[in-house]
Amino acid sequence: MSHTALIPSHRKPRRNASKTALRAGVAGGVLSTIAVAGAAGPAQAEPVTQTIEMPTITAGLSTTVAASAEATQQVALDLETQAQEDAAATTAAKAAKKAKAEAVRKAEAEKKAEAAAKAKAEAAERASRSAARTTLSTSSGSSSAGSSSSTPATYSSTATGSAAAIVSFVQMQVGDAYVPGGTGPNSWDCSGLVQAAYRTVGVDLPRVSQSQSTAGTQVSLSNLQPGDILYWGSAGSAYHVGIYVGGGQFVGAQNSSTGVVQRPLDYDMPTGAVRVL
Repeated sequence: MSHTALIPSHRKPRRNASKTALRAGVAGGVLSTIAVAGAAGPAQAEPVTQTIEMPTITAGLSTTVAASAEATQQVALDLETQAQEDAAATTAAKAAKKAKAEAVRKAEAEKKAEAAAKAKAEAAERASRSAARTTLSTSSGSSSAGSSSSTPATYSSTATGSAAAIVSFVQMQVGDAYVPGGTGPNSWDCSGLVQAAYRTVGVDLPRVSQSQSTAGTQVSLSNLQPGDILYWGSAGSAYHVGIYVGGGQFVGAQNSSTGVVQRPLDYDMPTGAVRVL
Protein backbone atom coordinates (compact mmCIF):
# COMPACT_ATOMS: atom_id res chain seq x y z
CA MET A 1 0.00 0.00 0.00
CA SER A 2 1.09 3.44 -0.82
CA HIS A 3 2.44 5.51 2.01
CA THR A 4 0.14 8.17 0.91
CA ALA A 5 -2.88 5.99 1.23
CA LEU A 6 -5.46 7.24 3.65
CA ILE A 7 -5.25 5.58 7.06
CA PRO A 8 -8.29 5.89 9.23
CA SER A 9 -7.52 8.27 12.06
CA HIS A 10 -7.84 7.01 15.66
CA ARG A 11 -7.72 10.47 17.29
CA LYS A 12 -10.72 11.67 19.15
CA PRO A 13 -12.90 13.96 17.25
CA ARG A 14 -12.38 17.60 17.89
CA ARG A 15 -14.48 19.09 20.54
CA ASN A 16 -17.18 21.43 19.68
CA ALA A 17 -15.87 24.94 19.33
CA SER A 18 -18.40 26.38 21.78
CA LYS A 19 -17.45 23.94 24.53
CA THR A 20 -13.82 24.67 23.98
CA ALA A 21 -14.38 28.39 24.28
CA LEU A 22 -16.42 27.90 27.48
CA ARG A 23 -13.71 25.85 29.13
CA ALA A 24 -11.06 28.37 28.15
CA GLY A 25 -13.09 31.13 29.69
CA VAL A 26 -13.54 29.28 32.98
CA ALA A 27 -9.84 28.52 33.19
CA GLY A 28 -9.01 32.10 32.46
CA GLY A 29 -11.33 33.29 35.19
CA VAL A 30 -9.79 31.02 37.76
CA LEU A 31 -6.28 32.10 36.83
CA SER A 32 -7.33 35.76 37.01
CA THR A 33 -8.78 35.25 40.54
CA ILE A 34 -5.59 33.61 41.70
CA ALA A 35 -3.55 36.45 40.27
CA VAL A 36 -5.63 39.09 41.98
CA ALA A 37 -5.51 37.25 45.34
CA GLY A 38 -1.74 36.97 45.02
CA ALA A 39 -1.35 40.65 44.26
CA ALA A 40 -3.53 41.62 47.26
CA GLY A 41 -1.58 39.49 49.71
CA PRO A 42 1.59 40.52 51.48
CA ALA A 43 4.60 40.85 49.29
CA GLN A 44 6.79 38.87 51.60
CA ALA A 45 4.31 36.27 52.86
CA GLU A 46 6.02 33.42 54.61
CA PRO A 47 4.84 29.93 54.11
CA VAL A 48 3.03 28.28 57.05
CA THR A 49 5.42 25.94 58.67
CA GLN A 50 3.40 24.96 61.85
CA THR A 51 0.30 22.93 62.30
CA ILE A 52 -2.23 23.94 65.07
CA GLU A 53 -3.44 20.93 66.95
CA MET A 54 -7.08 20.94 68.05
CA PRO A 55 -7.79 19.57 71.50
CA THR A 56 -8.75 15.98 71.59
CA ILE A 57 -11.77 14.99 73.67
CA THR A 58 -10.39 12.28 75.90
CA ALA A 59 -12.30 9.92 78.19
CA GLY A 60 -11.27 11.95 81.27
CA LEU A 61 -12.60 15.22 79.85
CA SER A 62 -15.84 13.55 78.88
CA THR A 63 -16.28 12.21 82.43
CA THR A 64 -15.62 15.65 83.91
CA VAL A 65 -18.17 17.30 81.65
CA ALA A 66 -20.75 14.67 82.51
CA ALA A 67 -20.10 15.04 86.23
CA SER A 68 -20.44 18.83 86.01
CA ALA A 69 -23.73 18.52 84.17
CA GLU A 70 -25.01 16.04 86.76
CA ALA A 71 -23.98 18.34 89.64
CA THR A 72 -25.73 21.28 88.01
CA GLN A 73 -28.87 19.22 87.59
CA GLN A 74 -28.70 18.09 91.23
CA VAL A 75 -28.34 21.68 92.46
CA ALA A 76 -31.36 22.71 90.42
CA LEU A 77 -33.33 19.77 91.85
CA ASP A 78 -32.29 20.67 95.41
CA LEU A 79 -33.36 24.29 94.91
CA GLU A 80 -36.72 23.21 93.58
CA THR A 81 -37.21 20.82 96.51
CA GLN A 82 -36.27 23.52 99.02
CA ALA A 83 -38.71 25.95 97.41
CA GLN A 84 -41.49 23.36 97.69
CA GLU A 85 -40.65 22.67 101.35
CA ASP A 86 -40.61 26.39 102.17
CA ALA A 87 -43.98 26.86 100.50
CA ALA A 88 -45.42 23.89 102.40
CA ALA A 89 -44.03 25.21 105.71
CA THR A 90 -45.54 28.65 105.08
CA THR A 91 -48.93 27.13 104.28
CA ALA A 92 -48.80 24.93 107.38
CA ALA A 93 -47.84 27.89 109.59
CA LYS A 94 -50.75 29.94 108.27
CA ALA A 95 -53.14 27.04 108.83
CA ALA A 96 -51.85 26.50 112.39
CA LYS A 97 -52.20 30.20 113.20
CA LYS A 98 -55.74 30.24 111.88
CA ALA A 99 -56.64 27.10 113.84
CA LYS A 100 -55.18 28.56 117.04
CA ALA A 101 -57.11 31.80 116.62
CA GLU A 102 -60.31 29.82 116.04
CA ALA A 103 -59.66 27.68 119.13
CA VAL A 104 -59.06 30.79 121.27
CA ARG A 105 -62.23 32.37 119.94
CA LYS A 106 -64.27 29.26 120.73
CA ALA A 107 -62.75 28.97 124.21
CA GLU A 108 -63.58 32.60 124.97
CA ALA A 109 -67.11 32.15 123.66
CA GLU A 110 -67.59 29.02 125.80
CA LYS A 111 -66.18 30.81 128.84
CA LYS A 112 -68.53 33.75 128.36
CA ALA A 113 -71.48 31.42 127.84
CA GLU A 114 -70.58 29.46 130.98
CA ALA A 115 -70.24 32.65 133.04
CA ALA A 116 -73.56 33.93 131.72
CA ALA A 117 -75.27 30.62 132.52
CA LYS A 118 -73.79 30.61 136.02
CA ALA A 119 -74.88 34.19 136.67
CA LYS A 120 -78.34 33.40 135.37
CA ALA A 121 -78.60 30.32 137.59
CA GLU A 122 -77.45 32.25 140.66
CA ALA A 123 -79.89 35.06 139.91
CA ALA A 124 -82.71 32.55 139.53
CA GLU A 125 -81.73 30.85 142.78
CA ARG A 126 -81.63 34.17 144.62
CA ALA A 127 -85.01 35.13 143.20
CA SER A 128 -86.42 31.76 144.22
CA ARG A 129 -85.05 32.10 147.73
CA SER A 130 -86.38 35.64 148.03
CA ALA A 131 -89.81 34.54 146.85
CA ALA A 132 -89.81 31.61 149.26
CA ARG A 133 -88.76 33.84 152.14
CA THR A 134 -91.46 36.37 151.33
CA THR A 135 -94.13 33.67 151.13
CA LEU A 136 -92.98 32.02 154.33
CA SER A 137 -92.79 35.31 156.16
CA THR A 138 -96.28 36.33 155.01
CA SER A 139 -97.89 32.99 155.86
CA SER A 140 -96.10 32.82 159.19
CA GLY A 141 -97.19 36.33 160.11
CA SER A 142 -100.82 35.61 159.13
CA SER A 143 -101.15 32.32 160.95
CA SER A 144 -99.39 33.34 164.12
CA ALA A 145 -100.69 36.88 164.67
CA GLY A 146 -100.89 37.63 168.38
CA SER A 147 -98.83 34.56 169.31
CA SER A 148 -95.41 34.95 170.94
CA SER A 149 -94.23 31.68 169.33
CA SER A 150 -93.80 33.53 166.01
CA THR A 151 -90.97 35.59 167.44
CA PRO A 152 -87.87 33.37 167.51
CA ALA A 153 -85.78 36.40 168.54
CA THR A 154 -86.80 35.63 172.15
CA TYR A 155 -84.14 32.89 172.10
CA SER A 156 -81.44 33.65 174.66
CA SER A 157 -77.97 32.75 173.38
CA THR A 158 -75.46 31.04 175.63
CA ALA A 159 -72.51 32.73 173.85
CA THR A 160 -69.86 34.47 175.92
CA GLY A 161 -67.18 37.06 175.33
CA SER A 162 -66.81 38.52 171.84
CA ALA A 163 -69.25 35.99 170.36
CA ALA A 164 -71.92 37.10 172.84
CA ALA A 165 -71.38 40.74 171.86
CA ILE A 166 -71.79 39.90 168.16
CA VAL A 167 -74.93 37.86 168.79
CA SER A 168 -76.42 40.61 170.96
CA PHE A 169 -75.74 43.25 168.32
CA VAL A 170 -77.42 41.40 165.45
CA GLN A 171 -80.43 40.43 167.58
CA MET A 172 -80.92 44.07 168.45
CA GLN A 173 -81.20 44.86 164.70
CA VAL A 174 -84.02 42.37 164.09
CA GLY A 175 -86.90 44.27 162.51
CA ASP A 176 -84.68 46.85 160.78
CA ALA A 177 -85.20 47.42 157.06
CA TYR A 178 -83.24 45.72 154.33
CA VAL A 179 -81.68 48.19 151.89
CA PRO A 180 -79.11 47.20 149.25
CA GLY A 181 -75.79 48.75 150.28
CA GLY A 182 -77.12 49.59 153.73
CA THR A 183 -74.63 49.78 156.60
CA GLY A 184 -76.91 50.98 159.46
CA PRO A 185 -77.87 52.16 161.85
CA ASN A 186 -81.49 51.37 160.95
CA SER A 187 -81.19 49.71 157.53
CA TRP A 188 -78.80 47.04 156.35
CA ASP A 189 -77.86 44.66 153.63
CA CYS A 190 -76.56 41.21 154.60
CA SER A 191 -72.83 41.91 154.53
CA GLY A 192 -73.25 45.40 156.01
CA LEU A 193 -74.92 43.88 159.10
CA VAL A 194 -72.21 41.22 159.51
CA GLN A 195 -69.43 43.78 159.13
CA ALA A 196 -70.99 46.10 161.71
CA ALA A 197 -71.48 43.23 164.18
CA TYR A 198 -67.81 42.24 164.06
CA ARG A 199 -66.70 45.85 164.26
CA THR A 200 -68.23 46.00 167.76
CA VAL A 201 -65.53 43.58 168.95
CA GLY A 202 -62.68 45.24 167.06
CA VAL A 203 -62.61 42.93 164.02
CA ASP A 204 -62.56 44.68 160.64
CA LEU A 205 -64.15 42.38 158.04
CA PRO A 206 -64.29 42.91 154.26
CA ARG A 207 -67.38 44.74 153.04
CA VAL A 208 -68.90 42.19 150.63
CA SER A 209 -70.26 38.70 151.15
CA GLN A 210 -67.86 37.07 148.67
CA SER A 211 -64.85 38.16 150.76
CA GLN A 212 -66.54 37.54 154.10
CA SER A 213 -67.15 33.89 153.12
CA THR A 214 -63.37 33.32 153.17
CA ALA A 215 -62.45 35.68 156.03
CA GLY A 216 -61.91 32.90 158.58
CA THR A 217 -61.51 29.14 158.99
CA GLN A 218 -64.05 26.99 157.22
CA VAL A 219 -66.21 24.95 159.64
CA SER A 220 -68.92 22.37 159.02
CA LEU A 221 -72.59 23.18 159.63
CA SER A 222 -72.66 20.40 162.21
CA ASN A 223 -69.97 22.15 164.30
CA LEU A 224 -71.32 25.70 164.46
CA GLN A 225 -70.69 28.10 167.34
CA PRO A 226 -72.45 31.40 168.11
CA GLY A 227 -70.83 34.23 166.18
CA ASP A 228 -69.83 32.10 163.16
CA ILE A 229 -70.47 33.66 159.75
CA LEU A 230 -72.90 31.66 157.61
CA TYR A 231 -72.83 32.01 153.82
CA TRP A 232 -74.97 30.98 150.88
CA GLY A 233 -73.33 30.10 147.57
CA SER A 234 -69.73 28.92 147.36
CA ALA A 235 -66.76 30.14 149.41
CA GLY A 236 -65.28 33.13 147.65
CA SER A 237 -68.38 33.77 145.55
CA ALA A 238 -71.15 33.78 148.19
CA TYR A 239 -74.21 35.89 147.45
CA HIS A 240 -75.60 36.08 151.05
CA VAL A 241 -74.27 35.99 154.63
CA GLY A 242 -75.66 35.94 158.17
CA ILE A 243 -74.65 35.31 161.80
CA TYR A 244 -75.25 32.06 163.67
CA VAL A 245 -76.67 32.94 167.10
CA GLY A 246 -76.94 29.41 168.57
CA GLY A 247 -79.85 27.08 169.13
CA GLY A 248 -79.97 26.21 165.42
CA GLN A 249 -80.88 29.80 164.48
CA PHE A 250 -79.34 32.70 162.59
CA VAL A 251 -79.86 36.43 162.14
CA GLY A 252 -79.56 38.03 158.75
CA ALA A 253 -80.71 40.94 156.62
CA GLN A 254 -82.70 38.79 154.18
CA ASN A 255 -84.53 40.97 151.67
CA SER A 256 -86.60 44.10 151.29
CA SER A 257 -89.78 42.22 152.22
CA THR A 258 -88.61 40.70 155.49
CA GLY A 259 -85.84 43.06 156.58
CA VAL A 260 -83.55 41.78 159.36
CA VAL A 261 -84.92 38.54 160.81
CA GLN A 262 -83.97 35.70 163.10
CA ARG A 263 -84.85 32.30 161.67
CA PRO A 264 -84.01 28.60 162.13
CA LEU A 265 -81.35 27.21 159.81
CA ASP A 266 -83.86 25.05 157.95
CA TYR A 267 -85.72 28.22 156.94
CA ASP A 268 -82.92 28.78 154.46
CA MET A 269 -80.15 26.24 154.93
CA PRO A 270 -76.76 27.90 154.40
CA THR A 271 -74.04 26.40 152.20
CA GLY A 272 -71.13 26.76 154.63
CA ALA A 273 -69.64 28.72 157.49
CA VAL A 274 -66.41 30.38 158.61
CA ARG A 275 -65.14 31.03 162.11
CA VAL A 276 -63.34 34.32 162.68
CA LEU A 277 -63.07 34.41 166.48
